Amino acid sequence: MRIGELAAATGTSPRSLRHYEQAGLITAERASNGYRLYDPATVVRVHNIRRLLNAGLTLDDVRVFLPCLDGDVTAAPASDKALLVAAERLAVMDERIAAQIAVRDRLAAALHQATGARIRPVA
Repeated sequence: MRIGELAAATGTSPRSLRHYEQAGLITAERASNGYRLYDPATVVRVHNIRRLLNAGLTLDDVRVFLPCLDGDVTAAPASDKALLVAAERLAVMDERIAAQIAVRDRLAAALHQATGARIRPVA
């Protein structure tokens, strides 16, 4: 299947597919005209990559899951390394959320002070 077909089958852009290939998450053979040709089974792998990215993991994180990307990644038992990666990513997200809350609180306080409480920020 060519890249456009894989993109249509997975709801993923060709640019993202090329990025996944560059990251070593999917592979393609080259036709004589240079077009990328993907195995139809790559559809499952791309769906799993998207599922993991949507859960907040990065492409580097997804590499840990390579052994189970061709099956039902949500049903496979998680390895200790995969659990560690997920826990580390969650900790990073918690830090970012805390930092954003601190910035929001400073802005809300500055707005409150500047307006004399005439404008109340929406929480």
